[in-house]
Amino acid sequence: MSVPSLRDAIAARRIDPLAPGTPGLYADHLVRVVREPHPVPSDGPRPVVRTAHFVLRRRGRRVELGHRLRPDQLDNDLAGLLAEELFAPGWLSGSDIFERVFTGVVRSCVDGPLPAWTTFYGNTLTRIRQSFQHPEQADHSSIAGFAPVYRYALDLVGTDSVLDLGSCFGFLPMLLAERESGGSGSGSVIASDLSGGTMRLLGAVAGARGLRLDVLVCDAAQVPLPDRAVDTVTVIHVLEHLDAEHGGAVLREALRLARRRVVVAVPYEDEPTAAYGHVRCFSPRELTALGRRSGRTFWVAAHHGGWLVVDR
Repeated sequence: MSVPSLRDAIAARRIDPLAPGTPGLYADHLVRVVREPHPVPSDGPRPVVRTAHFVLRRRGRRVELGHRLRPDQLDNDLAGLLAEELFAPGWLSGSDIFERVFTGVVRSCVDGPLPAWTTFYGNTLTRIRQSFQHPEQADHSSIAGFAPVYRYALDLVGTDSVLDLGSCFGFLPMLLAERESGGSGSGSVIASDLSGGTMRLLGAVAGARGLRLDVLVCDAAQVPLPDRAVDTVTVIHVLEHLDAEHGGAVLREALRLARRRVVVAVPYEDEPTAAYGHVRCFSPRELTALGRRSGRTFWVAAHHGGWLVVDR
């Protein structure tokens, strides 16, 4: 197989979160996710395991997952449910399967791709804002765990132009764009990620919610913007997904792009959480070393993880 055709084959198998589909069902070449009581094929395999929220089956190498989540339950705590019930016990593994199963549950929970994702984003952002006012226990809630991170980041960013590197779903850029639309901000908000599908999704959801949010598809280490393009660059829970060399390149790029400030946040873990794609652990000493290598004024703090803030 030639290199171009191999690349085409790989690209064809990427997740398209907005692809047309059958109501109550998501299927690709690796996973099939249904909202029960969607019919299970008569020749379907027996369940491998039943958990509080999911029924897992396998057909050869294909994962078949059933769930009974309601639309009002659809938010980013789905990540914690999947990790706790299926990935941590070892029933499923791998970041690719995690992303596909996650997408499948969202898409099968609400009919129509954009309504499903706007429901997911709307519920998640509402829960985040509620956690700002009434903090929840984070033991079984990724939203409760991340809400104080977003709150702290919002305080550090200020109200000028912002570029968020490695945005993933982009909840922080959405919160920044909401603040901008509420009249308390004075600059643009740009979300960026290597995943074109995720950025297309974020742009579509932001548009549906009437928010001004620009999206950019790029590697966080090679951003196609000029020097000092924005006031603040945020790198929130990104570096733990990258090896030391790539992470260093991302931090140098953030310093190049920021006129005023770079804000970095990482989790403090004893071991990298493989289900979330973490490959590195950080400590205050390592964050301090990164700050010193920047050659600029910096400070390190602990607040639901580690923070490195570099100022010009």
